[in-house]
Amino acid sequence: MGFSLLYFTGEGRRMKMLLGVFDIGGTSIKYGVVNPEGQLLFHDSLATEAHLGGEAVIEKVINVSKDLMDRWEISGISISSAGQVNSETGMIVYATDNIPRYTGLNIVDLVKEETHLPVVAENDVNCTALGEYWLGAAKGMDDFVCVTIGTGIGGALFLDGKLYTGKGYCAGEIGHITLYPEGKECTCGRTGCFESYASSKALTELITQETGEIVPLIQYFEEVKNGDTESMALFDRWLNDLTTGLSSIVHLLNPELIVLGGGISAQGDFLLDAIKHALLPKLMPYHARTLKIKLAENGNGANLLGAAQNFYMHSTHGGES
Repeated sequence: MGFSLLYFTGEGRRMKMLLGVFDIGGTSIKYGVVNPEGQLLFHDSLATEAHLGGEAVIEKVINVSKDLMDRWEISGISISSAGQVNSETGMIVYATDNIPRYTGLNIVDLVKEETHLPVVAENDVNCTALGEYWLGAAKGMDDFVCVTIGTGIGGALFLDGKLYTGKGYCAGEIGHITLYPEGKECTCGRTGCFESYASSKALTELITQETGEIVPLIQYFEEVKNGDTESMALFDRWLNDLTTGLSSIVHLLNPELIVLGGGISAQGDFLLDAIKHALLPKLMPYHARTLKIKLAENGNGANLLGAAQNFYMHSTHGGES
């Protein structure tokens, strides 16, 4: 698949390609316009209303795409999506019931049919990694793992300078590494999965289970930073599970870098330092010595930038970019 990064106006002037980019999540659909320099020229969001089903969600993407095409010289559409995505065909290989009737939908064909533009799609965590590789914490790195910590735990593998998606486009499901074989049931139907113990959701559940209270994580982390004994003990339990899972990934892949993203990364250097302090002693000496750990740098725009980079990686560079 190849697209030119340049298009020609009626007067024969060469113009740089502008992309309509989308990030489809279970709660919201973020969208915007990106140029080849990685500038997000415009961005906004709307409710996914996932309960309406996959086709209704893509209908929203189509309608927004047409609106963007009316307002901008859009030359292509790139989609970052929750779920396992066949990046060659645009098919949703598998998605949870967070978006009903999404599995099996070819989102690329549906959008292409209505917009008559080139369209590509990729998994959302893979797009996070692509964005960080292009203009973020992993710039210049050929071997790194991107880990997003949120409701679940997502992973993306960048090996030898390329995104690795596996035979069935499902690589990077690190949230479903088994941490406790006889552990609690995961949303995937298996037991003892990494994300059931080390995600943001798992931390929230642990706090509620042990204290009987529902405490917002922002408030909870303030208590940890202020030295509250009970809060610190729960944090240490969660941190131990998180870094045990990360140590398995490091020993398997020996990456140069781990990039940590997701909402919890807003805790910044406090969280980063805690993870380093807990993880490095669990690693074999050389793995520990060569590993870097950074927080993702692109924030809420990461997946939109990554979607753009995914499109450009499919493009034919026929001139200046």
